[in-house]
Amino acid sequence: MTIEMDDSVNVYNKPLRACCMSPMTGFYRNGCCDTSTQDHGMHTVCVIVSTQFLEFSKAKGNDLITPIPEYQFPGLKEGDKWCLCALRWREAYDAGVAPKVIISATHKQTLEVIELELLEQFAIDN
Repeated sequence: MTIEMDDSVNVYNKPLRACCMSPMTGFYRNGCCDTSTQDHGMHTVCVIVSTQFLEFSKAKGNDLITPIPEYQFPGLKEGDKWCLCALRWREAYDAGVAPKVIISATHKQTLEVIELELLEQFAIDN
């Protein structure tokens, strides 16, 4: 089966940089925030998670803290990088707990949900 990924470019239409290889992230677990029509969650925002964000996500039903060994998921801790769903980032922003963004590793499709100017306010690498 061939997976057709959207163009691997960031929000500036430049080559998408890797987000993180340890822990391995991305919808395709390739270290990048690539996406396609199969990625219904749009895991396109490369972030550096904070404890505050992780607790928020867990309260919303997405526990990113607890390890799941059978999926080779070590659990996240403050400072880890992760490809986050664009709508979850927006929800965290609205709640005042949005994590910092690595904009060069954030996929351009994110702009369908979050304005570039808003991402730039949280970017650590622009």
